[in-house]
Amino acid sequence: MNLESSRLTLVDMVLPDQSNHHGTLFGGAALAMLDKLAFILGSKVLRGSIVTAAVSRIDFRAPVPVGLLTETTGIVVHVGRRSVTIDAELAAEDLLTGHRISCVYGQFVMVATEAVAPPPAPCQPGVDTAASCVAEIVFPGHANHRGILHGGPAMAWLAKAGFAAASRHARLPLVMASSERLDFLAPARVGDVVEITARVTDVRRRSLTVEAEMAAESPQSGERRQCTQVSFVFVAIGEDGRPIGLDSASAMGLARGSSKGDA
Repeated sequence: MNLESSRLTLVDMVLPDQSNHHGTLFGGAALAMLDKLAFILGSKVLRGSIVTAAVSRIDFRAPVPVGLLTETTGIVVHVGRRSVTIDAELAAEDLLTGHRISCVYGQFVMVATEAVAPPPAPCQPGVDTAASCVAEIVFPGHANHRGILHGGPAMAWLAKAGFAAASRHARLPLVMASSERLDFLAPARVGDVVEITARVTDVRRRSLTVEAEMAAESPQSGERRQCTQVSFVFVAIGEDGRPIGLDSASAMGLARGSSKGDA
């Protein structure tokens, strides 16, 4: 396996319920983000049931204020017969300026619980830098009585990925203006890893469109199902809450290839 290709990058947002009394990301929440990343990446290497065996070299380098985007990146540095070691880093990004800073680093050892693990499989390549990827693990609290992911959490995760992609492109305060029809094509079940990839596909004078896709993957088998796809329209707003024009410089790349007009 090519260890250089064994990496994964995920984005998330720091919300008030994840913060401490200082208004910054709580340390436990930061570690949970890194552990989730390690579990997802470890599952792609060691198929089957895995658990966190050890966490070491934790280094809190800088605080993460509420409202910033977090980007967690994991790199596989060692693969054994039943274990995988992952270097994980959490960086914070200001969505308005693009300024980034490394905030937390840790090394995670994930171990397969079966007596004999299957041969390591290559990980998927790193996330496309032109897209934002949000990943979640479906826990019982996210599901109905049949163990299937509720529509509410699914739509919230899709919107979060869409907002991250749109904000990174525009570097302006944004709000969601509309969304197109959303069809659930396949279920995500308790224990599945849900990955949402969002990409800006159209830029207009005062709005931009983001396409978001959600897929569910079984950590044990690697079976992957396309669950849904939706389009979101985001509008930039000023300090008075009214829509404003997008910065033509930041929108130039996609605006050339999109249709003319306004939302």
